[in-house]
Amino acid sequence: MITCELITTLAAAKPETHLLARPSCALLPDTALIREMRELTSVADTRFGCAPFARITLLPDALWQDALTDGLVNALRPLFAAPVSENMVIDVSDIHDTVLVQVLRFLFNQAHKLSDLQLKKKDDSTLRIRHVAALCLPEQRERLAKIIQQQQAIANGMIAARRLADTPSDRCTPQYVVDEAQTLCAAFPALRCEVLDEKQIVEQGLGLLHAVGKGATCPPRLLAIHYDGTNDGPVRCYVGKGITFDTGGLWLKEGAGMYTMKYDMCGAANVLGLMLTVAELKLPVRIMGVLALAENAIGPDAMQPGTVARACNGLTVEINNTDAEGRLVLADAIAWASQRHPQAQYIIDMATLTGAVVKALGYELNGLMTQNEILRDHLTQAGIRSGDEVWSLPLDARLKKQTESTIADLCNTPTNNAAISASAAWLLHHFCPPTIPWAHLDISGTALWREGGRSVASGRPIPLLVEHLLYDIEIINELIKMHEKRQGL
Repeated sequence: MITCELITTLAAAKPETHLLARPSCALLPDTALIREMRELTSVADTRFGCAPFARITLLPDALWQDALTDGLVNALRPLFAAPVSENMVIDVSDIHDTVLVQVLRFLFNQAHKLSDLQLKKKDDSTLRIRHVAALCLPEQRERLAKIIQQQQAIANGMIAARRLADTPSDRCTPQYVVDEAQTLCAAFPALRCEVLDEKQIVEQGLGLLHAVGKGATCPPRLLAIHYDGTNDGPVRCYVGKGITFDTGGLWLKEGAGMYTMKYDMCGAANVLGLMLTVAELKLPVRIMGVLALAENAIGPDAMQPGTVARACNGLTVEINNTDAEGRLVLADAIAWASQRHPQAQYIIDMATLTGAVVKALGYELNGLMTQNEILRDHLTQAGIRSGDEVWSLPLDARLKKQTESTIADLCNTPTNNAAISASAAWLLHHFCPPTIPWAHLDISGTALWREGGRSVASGRPIPLLVEHLLYDIEIINELIKMHEKRQGL
């Protein structure tokens, strides 16, 4: 874990630290070096003649206000590929709020690297960031302290999710995810885990989850994580796709398309990370996180194209493509969650579901599909504030033909190969009762960070969902205050 403190003068900084600031920062010392660096219009960076600092980097003022393109974070990435000090000072005295939370999360996420999995024989001797000092004005301390606390907790949840997702699939099986989740949740008394094994999955009628997982030697699991931050009130539900490895089943993927398929459980990993963050922040809410865990493998018992399976809500699905397995496990998990909490405030699912959403939105935006306008608006605004944005795709009855089957209630993929992302969401909406607001997040583009031809887990959309929760709590508190005020009158 990376520690953080607020300072109001550079004299309070640790020795031999890396200083990052904007050229116009009034808190910088008035030295010949700083004056010379300020004259540059691009990044000014030096490790020489900058005592008492180990390194000074001045980044253009515009980057500190760029809430759209992640400009400041992208400028910081190469600087921290090989840090020169364990300590750093960053100027936060004049920075856009969205940029601030993005930068804080980026810095705190430096606590996890692939080398931490200890799968390389060679030790990683590169310096690591251990401490961050945020340089601010005295009057900013109280507000910034709260933001830092929240972003540290969010980063901790992201790191837990990233570590799990980065773990190779020969280790990270459905049962491994359960074991890791139970270990991590044990640190928080407000969290408790409920597990369905393969027999209980069949007994409780989760035929879609069973169909996907029955071909693997590592059987499927359904993990429900319960958080009780208050004794009453509606339960908010989050559902995550947890395909620990996706071969495509009998609809076999090509080798290149299979390479990153250990990350097909990022949705489930992020639900776990979200629950850990909520518990760390001690939010006054009730939440259930559901992880639908299975390996989509080839074997004698693997589901076949044309199989008809029945979900726990009674609907049947023709499986006309075994490589569209994620929506099957999600459908069962959504239906199961709605049965456990028929008065849920909402259900939000997340999944690395379709490559089509990447073609539509790229790698920066989460695809959002919902028919609930309040949920759509609140998630959209939360995305803007957190810098973890969503973009809405259509979801209405015009997609009905995409899921029609002649032999079952629904089919899992459209035969015309059109509107793949929205068609998947249309299938899913059948499994959440219309009385419960529901939203689907397709995170195929955002769940991974891609750089230099390599991919690692990103921990998104945990920042979005925590911001949405915080706003949701704020609205409820305001309503309570209004009600109490009226009662007082």
